[in-house]
Amino acid sequence: MSTESVREIHGLRLGTVEYRKALDIQRFFHTRRKRIGAADILLLLEHNHVITMGRRANESHVLLDKETLHNLGVEVFETDRGGEATYHGPGQLVGYPIIDVRALSFSPVKYVRILELSIVETLNVLGIQAHLIDGETGVWVGGIPNEKRRHGVNPEGRKIAAIGVRISDGVSMHGFALNVSTDLSYFGKIIPCGMPNLAVTSVQAEMGTPISTDDCAEIIASMLAEKLNLELSWADLADFELPVPGLT
Repeated sequence: MSTESVREIHGLRLGTVEYRKALDIQRFFHTRRKRIGAADILLLLEHNHVITMGRRANESHVLLDKETLHNLGVEVFETDRGGEATYHGPGQLVGYPIIDVRALSFSPVKYVRILELSIVETLNVLGIQAHLIDGETGVWVGGIPNEKRRHGVNPEGRKIAAIGVRISDGVSMHGFALNVSTDLSYFGKIIPCGMPNLAVTSVQAEMGTPISTDDCAEIIASMLAEKLNLELSWADLADFELPVPGLT
Protein backbone atom coordinates (compact mmCIF):
# COMPACT_ATOMS: atom_id res chain seq x y z
CA MET A 1 0.00 0.00 0.00
CA SER A 2 1.47 3.35 -1.03
CA THR A 3 1.62 6.33 1.28
CA GLU A 4 1.31 9.93 0.15
CA SER A 5 4.57 11.83 0.50
CA VAL A 6 4.59 14.81 2.84
CA ARG A 7 5.08 18.13 1.08
CA GLU A 8 8.09 20.06 2.39
CA ILE A 9 8.98 23.68 2.92
CA HIS A 10 12.67 24.55 3.16
CA GLY A 11 13.55 27.29 5.63
CA LEU A 12 16.61 29.41 4.81
CA ARG A 13 18.11 31.88 7.28
CA LEU A 14 20.01 34.44 5.20
CA GLY A 15 21.18 36.98 7.77
CA THR A 16 21.26 40.59 6.56
CA VAL A 17 20.62 40.98 2.82
CA GLU A 18 20.29 44.11 0.68
CA TYR A 19 16.73 44.51 -0.59
CA ARG A 20 17.60 44.26 -4.30
CA LYS A 21 19.65 41.10 -3.74
CA ALA A 22 16.84 39.54 -1.70
CA LEU A 23 14.40 40.34 -4.51
CA ASP A 24 16.67 38.52 -6.99
CA ILE A 25 16.79 35.53 -4.65
CA GLN A 26 13.00 35.54 -4.39
CA ARG A 27 12.62 35.68 -8.16
CA PHE A 28 15.01 32.75 -8.58
CA PHE A 29 13.01 30.54 -6.21
CA HIS A 30 9.68 31.81 -7.58
CA THR A 31 10.63 30.84 -11.14
CA ARG A 32 12.05 27.53 -9.92
CA ARG A 33 8.83 26.72 -8.03
CA LYS A 34 6.66 27.46 -11.07
CA ARG A 35 8.76 25.72 -13.71
CA ILE A 36 9.95 22.50 -12.08
CA GLY A 37 7.64 22.11 -9.10
CA ALA A 38 10.47 22.39 -6.59
CA ALA A 39 9.76 22.45 -2.86
CA ASP A 40 8.30 25.53 -1.23
CA ILE A 41 10.76 27.96 0.34
CA LEU A 42 10.68 30.28 3.35
CA LEU A 43 13.39 32.96 3.29
CA LEU A 44 14.06 34.55 6.70
CA LEU A 45 16.31 37.60 6.84
CA GLU A 46 16.90 41.20 7.78
CA HIS A 47 17.41 44.18 5.50
CA ASN A 48 19.54 47.26 5.80
CA HIS A 49 17.57 50.52 6.02
CA VAL A 50 15.11 50.65 3.12
CA ILE A 51 11.66 52.08 2.41
CA THR A 52 9.69 49.91 0.00
CA MET A 53 6.76 51.19 -2.01
CA GLY A 54 3.98 48.71 -2.74
CA ARG A 55 1.54 48.91 -5.63
CA ARG A 56 -0.80 51.27 -3.74
CA ALA A 57 1.92 53.60 -2.44
CA ASN A 58 2.45 57.12 -3.69
CA GLU A 59 5.19 59.71 -3.19
CA SER A 60 3.24 61.52 -0.46
CA HIS A 61 3.74 58.47 1.78
CA VAL A 62 7.46 59.30 2.04
CA LEU A 63 7.93 62.35 4.26
CA LEU A 64 11.58 63.12 3.45
CA ASP A 65 13.20 63.81 0.11
CA LYS A 66 15.46 61.16 -1.42
CA GLU A 67 18.65 63.17 -0.84
CA THR A 68 17.92 63.46 2.88
CA LEU A 69 17.09 59.75 3.05
CA HIS A 70 20.27 58.92 1.15
CA ASN A 71 22.29 60.91 3.66
CA LEU A 72 20.63 58.89 6.41
CA GLY A 73 21.54 55.63 4.66
CA VAL A 74 17.96 54.83 3.67
CA GLU A 75 17.18 53.51 0.19
CA VAL A 76 13.76 53.91 -1.46
CA PHE A 77 12.71 50.97 -3.60
CA GLU A 78 9.55 50.54 -5.68
CA THR A 79 8.35 46.96 -5.65
CA ASP A 80 5.49 44.81 -6.93
CA ARG A 81 4.02 43.62 -3.64
CA GLY A 82 0.60 44.68 -2.43
CA GLY A 83 0.13 47.52 0.02
CA GLU A 84 1.60 50.97 0.49
CA ALA A 85 4.90 52.19 1.94
CA THR A 86 6.72 50.41 4.72
CA TYR A 87 10.14 50.39 6.33
CA HIS A 88 12.59 47.50 6.65
CA GLY A 89 15.77 47.61 8.68
CA PRO A 90 18.01 45.98 11.26
CA GLY A 91 16.16 44.17 14.02
CA GLN A 92 13.16 43.40 11.83
CA LEU A 93 12.45 39.78 10.89
CA VAL A 94 11.39 39.60 7.25
CA GLY A 95 9.85 36.43 5.85
CA TYR A 96 9.44 35.70 2.15
CA PRO A 97 7.48 32.46 1.60
CA ILE A 98 7.75 31.17 -1.98
CA ILE A 99 4.76 28.84 -1.87
CA ASP A 100 2.40 27.32 -4.42
CA VAL A 101 -0.74 28.52 -2.68
CA ARG A 102 -2.93 27.36 -5.55
CA ALA A 103 -1.78 23.77 -5.00
CA LEU A 104 -2.84 24.16 -1.36
CA SER A 105 -6.27 25.45 -2.52
CA PHE A 106 -5.84 28.74 -0.62
CA SER A 107 -7.33 31.97 -1.87
CA PRO A 108 -5.09 35.05 -1.59
CA VAL A 109 -7.15 36.28 1.36
CA LYS A 110 -6.89 32.93 3.15
CA TYR A 111 -3.13 32.86 2.55
CA VAL A 112 -2.69 36.34 4.05
CA ARG A 113 -4.74 35.29 7.10
CA ILE A 114 -2.42 32.30 7.57
CA LEU A 115 0.61 34.61 7.57
CA GLU A 116 -1.07 36.88 10.09
CA LEU A 117 -2.18 34.07 12.39
CA SER A 118 1.28 32.51 12.31
CA ILE A 119 2.66 35.80 13.63
CA VAL A 120 -0.11 36.10 16.24
CA GLU A 121 0.69 32.64 17.59
CA THR A 122 4.43 33.36 17.55
CA LEU A 123 3.81 36.44 19.67
CA ASN A 124 1.59 34.44 22.01
CA VAL A 125 4.48 32.01 22.58
CA LEU A 126 6.59 35.03 23.54
CA GLY A 127 3.93 36.20 26.01
CA ILE A 128 2.53 39.00 23.82
CA GLN A 129 -1.21 39.10 23.20
CA ALA A 130 -1.76 40.07 19.56
CA HIS A 131 -4.79 40.30 17.31
CA LEU A 132 -6.05 41.06 13.81
CA ILE A 133 -8.23 43.99 12.76
CA ASP A 134 -11.28 43.63 10.53
CA GLY A 135 -10.62 45.42 7.26
CA GLU A 136 -6.89 45.90 7.91
CA THR A 137 -3.86 43.81 7.02
CA GLY A 138 -1.17 43.02 9.58
CA VAL A 139 -0.88 42.18 13.26
CA TRP A 140 -1.59 44.46 16.22
CA VAL A 141 -1.14 44.57 19.98
CA GLY A 142 -3.03 46.60 22.58
CA GLY A 143 -5.90 48.91 21.81
CA ILE A 144 -9.47 47.95 21.11
CA PRO A 145 -9.75 45.13 18.56
CA ASN A 146 -12.23 45.40 15.68
CA GLU A 147 -13.38 48.94 16.43
CA LYS A 148 -13.13 51.37 13.56
CA ARG A 149 -10.93 54.47 13.74
CA ARG A 150 -12.83 57.69 14.41
CA HIS A 151 -11.66 61.32 14.22
CA GLY A 152 -8.03 60.33 13.71
CA VAL A 153 -7.96 58.17 16.86
CA ASN A 154 -6.50 54.70 16.47
CA PRO A 155 -8.27 52.41 18.97
CA GLU A 156 -6.64 49.29 17.47
CA GLY A 157 -3.41 49.90 19.36
CA ARG A 158 0.05 49.42 17.90
CA LYS A 159 1.01 47.65 14.69
CA ILE A 160 3.78 45.13 15.20
CA ALA A 161 3.85 43.31 11.85
CA ALA A 162 3.05 44.21 8.25
CA ILE A 163 2.01 41.95 5.37
CA GLY A 164 2.47 42.55 1.65
CA VAL A 165 2.35 39.75 -0.91
CA ARG A 166 2.22 39.05 -4.61
CA ILE A 167 0.84 35.85 -6.10
CA SER A 168 1.78 35.07 -9.70
CA ASP A 169 0.71 31.86 -11.45
CA GLY A 170 -0.42 30.59 -8.07
CA VAL A 171 3.00 31.04 -6.40
CA SER A 172 3.57 33.66 -3.69
CA MET A 173 6.34 36.22 -3.27
CA HIS A 174 7.12 38.87 -0.66
CA GLY A 175 5.46 38.23 2.70
CA PHE A 176 5.71 39.65 6.23
CA ALA A 177 7.83 41.95 8.36
CA LEU A 178 7.80 41.56 12.15
CA ASN A 179 9.35 44.31 14.23
CA VAL A 180 11.55 42.50 16.73
CA SER A 181 14.18 44.97 17.99
CA THR A 182 13.63 47.53 15.23
CA ASP A 183 14.49 51.21 15.64
CA LEU A 184 10.90 52.42 15.38
CA SER A 185 11.89 56.04 14.73
CA TYR A 186 12.41 55.15 11.06
CA PHE A 187 8.66 54.68 10.65
CA GLY A 188 8.36 58.40 11.32
CA LYS A 189 9.93 59.08 7.94
CA ILE A 190 6.92 57.61 6.12
CA ILE A 191 3.17 57.24 6.38
CA PRO A 192 3.33 53.51 7.11
CA CYS A 193 0.76 51.37 5.33
CA GLY A 194 -0.95 54.59 4.16
CA MET A 195 -2.24 55.21 7.71
CA PRO A 196 -1.39 58.65 9.17
CA ASN A 197 -0.60 58.67 12.89
CA LEU A 198 -0.20 54.92 12.91
CA ALA A 199 1.36 53.71 16.15
CA VAL A 200 3.99 51.02 15.67
CA THR A 201 5.73 48.78 18.17
CA SER A 202 8.18 45.90 18.38
CA VAL A 203 8.53 42.60 20.21
CA GLN A 204 11.31 44.07 22.34
CA ALA A 205 9.27 47.14 23.24
CA GLU A 206 6.33 44.97 24.31
CA MET A 207 8.45 42.47 26.26
CA GLY A 208 10.76 45.03 27.83
CA THR A 209 13.73 42.71 27.41
CA PRO A 210 16.28 42.24 24.60
CA ILE A 211 15.41 39.77 21.86
CA SER A 212 16.86 39.00 18.44
CA THR A 213 15.34 38.06 15.11
CA ASP A 214 16.90 34.60 15.46
CA ASP A 215 14.87 34.13 18.64
CA CYS A 216 11.68 34.56 16.60
CA ALA A 217 12.67 32.94 13.30
CA GLU A 218 12.39 29.29 14.28
CA ILE A 219 9.09 29.83 16.11
CA ILE A 220 7.41 31.58 13.21
CA ALA A 221 8.77 29.09 10.66
CA SER A 222 7.28 26.21 12.65
CA MET A 223 3.94 28.01 13.07
CA LEU A 224 3.69 28.78 9.37
CA ALA A 225 4.63 25.27 8.27
CA GLU A 226 2.02 23.81 10.61
CA LYS A 227 -0.73 26.08 9.30
CA LEU A 228 0.21 25.26 5.70
CA ASN A 229 0.32 21.53 6.54
CA LEU A 230 3.91 21.36 5.31
CA GLU A 231 6.95 19.66 6.82
CA LEU A 232 9.66 22.18 7.73
CA SER A 233 13.29 21.39 6.98
CA TRP A 234 16.20 23.82 7.23
CA ALA A 235 18.57 24.37 4.31
CA ASP A 236 21.41 26.67 3.24
CA LEU A 237 21.41 29.00 0.25
CA ALA A 238 24.63 27.29 -0.90
CA ASP A 239 22.60 24.09 -1.40
CA PHE A 240 20.94 25.68 -4.44
CA GLU A 241 22.58 26.60 -7.74
CA LEU A 242 21.61 30.24 -8.05
CA PRO A 243 22.47 31.46 -11.57
CA VAL A 244 23.14 35.10 -10.66
CA PRO A 245 26.73 35.85 -9.53
CA GLY A 246 26.97 37.18 -5.99
CA LEU A 247 23.67 35.81 -4.73
CA THR A 248 25.33 33.13 -2.61
